[in-house]
Amino acid sequence: MALGLPEFVENPEPRCPVILLCDTSGSMQGEPINALNEGLAAFQKDVYRDEIASLRVEVALVTFGPVRLTQDFVTIDNFNPPRLTADDVTPMGAAIEYALDLLERRKETYKVNGIQYYRPWVFLITDGAPTDSWQNAAYRVREAEAQRRLLFFAVGVQGADLSKLRQIAPPERPPVLLNGLDFRSMFQWLSTSMKRVSSSQVGGAMISLPSVGWGQIAT
Repeated sequence: MALGLPEFVENPEPRCPVILLCDTSGSMQGEPINALNEGLAAFQKDVYRDEIASLRVEVALVTFGPVRLTQDFVTIDNFNPPRLTADDVTPMGAAIEYALDLLERRKETYKVNGIQYYRPWVFLITDGAPTDSWQNAAYRVREAEAQRRLLFFAVGVQGADLSKLRQIAPPERPPVLLNGLDFRSMFQWLSTSMKRVSSSQVGGAMISLPSVGWGQIAT
């Protein structure tokens, strides 16, 4: 087994990568961005408390408005949730494509270093509509899903363009409309899901996820 980078020598556990793809455009100002920040902090604390998940779950944070790698992949003990601020427009298409490219590079790093990994998650949160071209991003998401290279989740906050989210998200996993600003419950669901995945066998059967009590399926 080839182990090279210090982070993998110190912790050779399989990795469970998740990209949080968060809308920080101007429409998120005020209560929405505050609730999102609180949810991120709660997510970090909850995953960190789980001994296995704390070693295996890796988080990257990509924000858009404009597109920015706010946090590159780190295990949860090294994830310090930033205080996000809201500004600018909603370049959702560019953000999704950036996240997909970031994920492919991380997977290559795992392979080079002999690290096993679970199917990655990309978790999109938005309250708006894309202000850029998004069709190629949607094509890439659906192609990657069909090839079982990732799992893509889309969450719409009130005001989100659910019609476009339905065209971006895979048909078998339509977007979820968040109940109000209940980011805390949504991130609790995400952390519970990550803990279940990271305690399973890499490449094993799909595990059952908790029920979605924090939103409504947007069909």
